Amino acid sequence: MKTYTLNQVQDQLIGEIGTPERNLFEYELQMDLIGKAIKETRKERNLTQEELGKLVGVQKAQISRLESNANNATMDTLLKVFTALKAKVTLQVELPNLNIIVGK
Repeated sequence: MKTYTLNQVQDQLIGEIGTPERNLFEYELQMDLIGKAIKETRKERNLTQEELGKLVGVQKAQISRLESNANNATMDTLLKVFTALKAKVTLQVELPNLNIIVGK
């Protein structure tokens, strides 16, 4: 019986690292994790979606959408949500000749 590593299975099912299919999968996974983090943190802070929405300046429905799928969220909205949740946010951009780290 032939065995496969996790990386081999991922490459076969999702696509190899660097391919458009794999990049899209990784992006969607990260956005899903961000949504789950927002929901868990909101609950830990004993806030309803409506209360968090008021802190951020958006409707409850937008908080609900963020928690289920953060794909369409703007960077501005995400920063406002995490600020309202009192989370430390760090953005790191790496380019060939430039490395920028912004923290809030």
